[in-house]
Amino acid sequence: MTSRLLSFLALFSALSAVGAAVKIPAVVGSVAFDVFPALLAAALLGSGAGAIVGALGHLLSALISGFPLGPMHVLIAIEMALLVFLFGVLYKKNKKNTAGILFILLNTFAAPLPFIILISKAFYVALVPSLLFSSMINTVIAMVTIPRLTSLFKQDLMNKDVRL
Repeated sequence: MTSRLLSFLALFSALSAVGAAVKIPAVVGSVAFDVFPALLAAALLGSGAGAIVGALGHLLSALISGFPLGPMHVLIAIEMALLVFLFGVLYKKNKKNTAGILFILLNTFAAPLPFIILISKAFYVALVPSLLFSSMINTVIAMVTIPRLTSLFKQDLMNKDVRL
């Protein structure tokens, strides 16, 4: 890993921390704007970089809200890493719309499924609207921003073999 890639990884993680501080009203205080920098990183730096930023972003969001779900936030961070990784893979295969739609659907409906067993069905139902809203806003911001940043990163990273 080059220092340049590490710097960009730190930059996107810092942006994720800023987004984590902007909360969306929800049953759990960790729903925020922390994932769009991870989606940017997945598209611009590679799926692995995006996964790292996605997991860190969720953990930062949970930290800011006081870890309301305790150690279950580790599960959510792993889910976020997997979803962002999948987004990056699909985006790189030029299936951009599929990547965005699938991220929204999986983050809204599939990722919180374990909480039906761990907490309750009522918790799941209460969480879905805020997850849908936040997933849509995060994804739209990322999808609008990625093409604008791509030309900057093409010259800097895409021509070099520095992706995670």
